[in-house]
Amino acid sequence: QVQLVESGGGLVQAGGSLRLSCAASGRTFSLYAMAWFRQAPGKEREFVAAVSWSGSNTDYAGSVQGRFTISRDNAKNTVYLQMNSLKPEDTAVYYCAAGFRWAAPQSTDFQSWGQGTQVTVSS
Repeated sequence: QVQLVESGGGLVQAGGSLRLSCAASGRTFSLYAMAWFRQAPGKEREFVAAVSWSGSNTDYAGSVQGRFTISRDNAKNTVYLQMNSLKPEDTAVYYCAAGFRWAAPQSTDFQSWGQGTQVTVSS
């Protein structure tokens, strides 16, 4: 398993942008598919975006398609989530996860999780 630490969350106005980062420890980072999930208060954790081990393939939830971009830098053991045109409904704790499935993944497909970073979008 890898250890994951998210950063980059914060408070932003609607229409603004944030970039989340997730730093991974260990030499096997490049073997994992990586994903971002989020959980809003009172709601279940939901899939946001995923990227394959090479970075060549990505998948997005319909609610963020065209606004969010996931990418990774295997040389830096880091995965990113660029979030543009943010909406109040994007407010949630965002979690980074490592696993072996990047296409239409479920949370159960991921073995390692970060502690989460809060994103708050004001209207």
